[in-house]
Amino acid sequence: MGVDRALLLERCERTIERTDFPELGERVEGKVRDSYVREGRRVMVTTDRISCFDVIVGTIPLKGQVLNQLSAFWFERTRSIGPNHLLEVPDPNVSVVRQCRPLPVEFVFRAYLTGVTPTSIWYAYERGKRLYCGHKLPDGLQKHERLPELLLTPTTKAEKGAHDELISREEAIERGMVSEELFDRAAQLTRSLFEAGMRWADRQGMILVDTKYELGLDSEGELVVIDEIHTPDSSRYWYRDTYERALSEGRDPEALDKEYVRRWLASNGYTGDGEPPKLPDEIRCEAAARYIEAYERVTGLPFEPADDDPSTRIRRSLGLFSSKSV
Repeated sequence: MGVDRALLLERCERTIERTDFPELGERVEGKVRDSYVREGRRVMVTTDRISCFDVIVGTIPLKGQVLNQLSAFWFERTRSIGPNHLLEVPDPNVSVVRQCRPLPVEFVFRAYLTGVTPTSIWYAYERGKRLYCGHKLPDGLQKHERLPELLLTPTTKAEKGAHDELISREEAIERGMVSEELFDRAAQLTRSLFEAGMRWADRQGMILVDTKYELGLDSEGELVVIDEIHTPDSSRYWYRDTYERALSEGRDPEALDKEYVRRWLASNGYTGDGEPPKLPDEIRCEAAARYIEAYERVTGLPFEPADDDPSTRIRRSLGLFSSKSV
């Protein structure tokens, strides 16, 4: 399984960086997804953009296809736990979803003391902080160690180009971002999703380290999982069989997520401020290979790269016949 590196290098020249499908309605550009809203439905095109430290730092070949298809896999697997917005997947990079009103809080669950971003739990712990999003942390923990319990560590949902802000349950409620009842209902739902994701990852020889959930309310006020779920963008995955050795040797665990790109950026002096360094093709290809392996390990299925020019293919899949390009 996997994809030939020569193909990944070739695909570096034709990634999906931006879309333009005016026939679908007004384009709303997120960090990774371009959305088109019309009549209560949202067409989401998952691009190949990669966001690190809340900044778009480039594109990764085939990343959008991986995210879209892996999210669809998880949305189908978790429908028994809670409703989600997915209606159909007409193209490898496209999902048609229910239009929902997003909650202004992102629900982040963590099982390990790790991370390199300024909002990560290890970043805070290393600097001596022992109160994190309302949770008291004991002294003596080491980097990448399993936390004594699963922690819900919410953040604000920042606009594109801005940085997420760590908050506690109490702060979210006091600010009027969500009601106490809605926060607790969302916390229960996302905890169930995270526990299910951890169990499945363990079966597949992986560790689901942490993850971020976005939730919304549909037209009837029902709480719905939106955006993506358990992808290498929203989650950290480690290899289970090499974790203990890495921990004993003081090394970073081998990862299958965008942490690889974050670490490369950090090693080159970039953590979110100013202009990011250009990602070399070798870094882009390695990141793509890791995304693809994550897809294959999670689903147990071979990844099949979509053929054709992406603009032409997406237009054909959506029944659009204009010659405009992605």
